[in-house]
Amino acid sequence: MVNTFGTIQFKEKPSIASTGVVVGPMEKDSPFAASFDEILPLENEKDESYEQANTRFIEKACAVTVQKGREQIENIDMFIGGDLINQLSPTNFAARKLAIPFLGVFSACASSMESVILGSLLIESGNAKSILAGASSHHPAVERQFRYPLEYGAQKPGTAQWTVTGAGFALLQNHVKNAPIITHATIGRVVDGGQQNPLHMGAAMAPAARDTIERHLKNTNSKISDYDVIMTGDLGKIGLSILKEMFQDEDSGVILQDAGAQFYGDDSFFNAGASGAGCSATVFFSHIYKQLKNGVYKRVLLVATGALLSPLTFQQGETIPCIAHAIECRMEKRG
Repeated sequence: MVNTFGTIQFKEKPSIASTGVVVGPMEKDSPFAASFDEILPLENEKDESYEQANTRFIEKACAVTVQKGREQIENIDMFIGGDLINQLSPTNFAARKLAIPFLGVFSACASSMESVILGSLLIESGNAKSILAGASSHHPAVERQFRYPLEYGAQKPGTAQWTVTGAGFALLQNHVKNAPIITHATIGRVVDGGQQNPLHMGAAMAPAARDTIERHLKNTNSKISDYDVIMTGDLGKIGLSILKEMFQDEDSGVILQDAGAQFYGDDSFFNAGASGAGCSATVFFSHIYKQLKNGVYKRVLLVATGALLSPLTFQQGETIPCIAHAIECRMEKRG
């Protein structure tokens, strides 16, 4: 394992043995919907809080992941996950039910890739054989915490994004036949571009995405055109446009993509696109994973972006520090 200013090269190349993605009703019309494992008809059931519903989505996604990986939950060494709610309550309560060793992580909407990086390090070190890693978000719960309760009916500007209701998890193991592998990871740095508008996250997170992508390319001696796709997590349409401008001298073309920009298609109801820790998790562990498994993609860079603000820091007039974590995946057939 070689560490070059935040970039890790995995000698053992951990495998993504299986994935599980469960989303809510608003996500059924997503262009990625055919790749989701389950679309639930309600964001929360009767007498169930939004936070309890978030926990249920996590539990379902983990169950799907383990089942598809032909494993038993008691054989999983560790559960690593995060969400956007106070003190990771939904993930904590899911861990209570799973009853296996647990690490809770928070990098806001970059939590999915932070979870995978930590899991890959444990697999690489030989201290674990099977790890569940991922993240989730729940639209009504996140809106209530970071912006306004849905019942308030607050109007949003065109720069705002729609938090995905969904959970995505991966089963990380070593030397799995015919499974995508993780060759490198780049740990993000906190980058603050001076943005203060919590309804314009794309502009806030784009500099962090650029920083991580640039460092990853430099440290792996790669260029953008070496990848089938470099997909960021939830910059949205505006943030992706800003990121492409930052790489205007590069051969970016259609290689630079964003899960948030594509998640709800061209429907203007969702303004600048999707966001939330579940945005990158559900797209990376469904559509991208299947494209790798089917041989459509040979080499991809997945970059989850997160805005590290809180309701308190916004009220105190702070700017929005951001981070982006990345993993590089390839498809490798192992005998």
